[in-house]
Amino acid sequence: MLVVVVLGTVIDLGSKTVAFNTLADAPVALDRSEVVDATELQALLPRHEPTVVVPYLLEFKLVLNPGAVFGIGAGKRVFFIIATTLAIAFALWMFVRWTGPRDRWAHIAIGLVISGGLGNLYDRVRFACVRDFLHPLPGVNYPFGISTPWSGTEVWPYVSNLADLWLIIGVVVLVGFLWFGPRNDAPSADEKAARKAA
Repeated sequence: MLVVVVLGTVIDLGSKTVAFNTLADAPVALDRSEVVDATELQALLPRHEPTVVVPYLLEFKLVLNPGAVFGIGAGKRVFFIIATTLAIAFALWMFVRWTGPRDRWAHIAIGLVISGGLGNLYDRVRFACVRDFLHPLPGVNYPFGISTPWSGTEVWPYVSNLADLWLIIGVVVLVGFLWFGPRNDAPSADEKAARKAA
């Protein structure tokens, strides 16, 4: 788990640094006080064209996110710092209480959740916002003019980062582990002692 936490956090923060240093014409240096005082965060970024990696599949585009995943809860910075800290503490508790030495998939999943949380927590504390640059499915619209209240006609209008990806993968794997993982129905030593006493 510790290896996944370290690697996941380093890769996330490294990818954000590379993206914000290379995707625009000049490196983007964020100042926390400017971010806190800004009424329009995107105005702190230089104008730049998205870098198309694979057309209609993935592009890189710099975005500053004041909220959580998908920009939910913009302006609730302190709340998200506290919530992320509690989520990391809960993940560590799960590691200690719910997993055994052979539960490698659960350890990987918990490591991904923690590294995703740490990556975005660092951004919120250091920059007062989260640095995003991954835009999957750019310009792909729903067929037949379908639209949704959360994304309009575009299938995936959200720009995110690797920390968000680690969180999503980690939660999915963890749910799978909890749902389909090995169940230990054998009574514990305390339960056996209680039964003997009864």
